[in-house]
Amino acid sequence: MPVRENVATDAACSGRANILPDWYPATRELVERVLQRHLDSLAARPAGHSRLTEAVAYSVQAGGKRFRPVLVVESCRASGGDPEAALPAAVAIELVHTFSLIHDDLPAMDDDDLRRGRPTNHRVFGEALAILAGDWLAVHALRLVAQCPVDAAIARELVAALAEGTERMIAGQAADMAGERQPPQRELVQFIHRHKTAALIETCCRLGALCGGSSAAHREALARFGESLGLAFQVADDLLDQTASAEQMGKRTLKDAAVDKQTYPAVFGVAAARAEAERLAAEAVAALEPLGPAGQRLADLARYVVSRDH
Repeated sequence: MPVRENVATDAACSGRANILPDWYPATRELVERVLQRHLDSLAARPAGHSRLTEAVAYSVQAGGKRFRPVLVVESCRASGGDPEAALPAAVAIELVHTFSLIHDDLPAMDDDDLRRGRPTNHRVFGEALAILAGDWLAVHALRLVAQCPVDAAIARELVAALAEGTERMIAGQAADMAGERQPPQRELVQFIHRHKTAALIETCCRLGALCGGSSAAHREALARFGESLGLAFQVADDLLDQTASAEQMGKRTLKDAAVDKQTYPAVFGVAAARAEAERLAAEAVAALEPLGPAGQRLADLARYVVSRDH
């Protein structure tokens, strides 16, 4: 039985647009439990780390949907693996994502004062400690992913995959900054989206597949799914910056247009960007075909990504 592919129709006809799948809270709770355990172990370190500990915990505990770590766990499940085996990798991804948000918010980059409905890290702890908190998160993520209960060869692949995904994300952020106040460029937008957002989301799927002992064919299918999902996610994010309120998003909106960022709506217009997000989500679902019914939860995430309002 294949997964369903009609993304736009499923979201519209079910009346469940912007509602996370029923199974989602249980998976998120798995992630939260392990995430909190690692924060508790950090807090137990010598007092000289106390302010750094506060800065790290402030951003990690700021909430959010935990979309990326949930994606790691569900990619492992879809591969036939034990979801518990993917939890170190899932937490590692969340730490990398959080480090990227802390650094993106800095005055030298996006200069944001609000993240997830409260002051950004540097507004509370100062720029220097915010930078160090981000640095710590990035390094600790590599340590964590190496602790997955897999053999040594797979552990090396996990570390390499996380490092590559992080490198690509950083390259995307650099391109994003360089493209500000430039005329909209199709190729540049595609590069930014493929690297800044899609790379780490694809990495989520790769890590989950490795933890789950997936076959080579299924690993490739999950990687294709992750890339298309990541692109759909970023196009939807570009649209939300124009159409959602700051209260919905928990951060400042309309900021992309203010600095002439390279976005899909800027290049193609809002209507075409919406159509592209739906096309990419459908492409993601189609990539799951080799997994059969095991890919259904991942298909749910693709539908959610293009129907959310924050």
